[in-house]
Amino acid sequence: MRKTCIIISGGEASPIPPRRPGDLVIACDRGYVHARAAGVRCDLLISDFDSYTGDVDPAVETLRYASEKDDTDTMLAVRYAVEHGWERLELCCALGGRLDHAYANLQAAAYAARAGLSVRVCGNEDTVWFLRDGALTLPRQESCSLSVFAWSETCTGVDIHGTKYELTGSELTNAFPLGVSNQWRQPQAQIRVTTGLLMIVVSKL
Repeated sequence: MRKTCIIISGGEASPIPPRRPGDLVIACDRGYVHARAAGVRCDLLISDFDSYTGDVDPAVETLRYASEKDDTDTMLAVRYAVEHGWERLELCCALGGRLDHAYANLQAAAYAARAGLSVRVCGNEDTVWFLRDGALTLPRQESCSLSVFAWSETCTGVDIHGTKYELTGSELTNAFPLGVSNQWRQPQAQIRVTTGLLMIVVSKL
């Protein structure tokens, strides 16, 4: 049974989830620097080597691409995880820094969620989940806000419970931020969407 694929992107350095037996760790270009700095063993390096030009451990499989290509290195890694049947994706070092790169990484994460993977994006100040046609329970996190956005054009049957501002059977669109900056009122927040893709963001205050 496939387990978790951890992808280390080349954005702002952030905590990398600990690998467990059976996990796959992919570094993307400068993400290899973040992996080495954190002492994380990588299984695969996907890179066009435009932001990393150092040595690579011979034990690490390397897929080298031309710098002029349609997919970012992170998107190539996400495609690899999807095509090789991984069930869960942890994307780290993908936020902060340039907005265009961070947004592209979120698009790559959304691609994986649409393909059926359970997806989490981990940053220093924010943690992002993508939820497609399903439910997610998040334990209360002190000094954090909880925001729920429609990533697809429309999300229907949206329930948010256990929070200060609740929704039941509501519709969210990606043109209006109705679900921004909520708060926990119970030990857990329950989020559900009947159709569509939600982006759920927990941010440190």
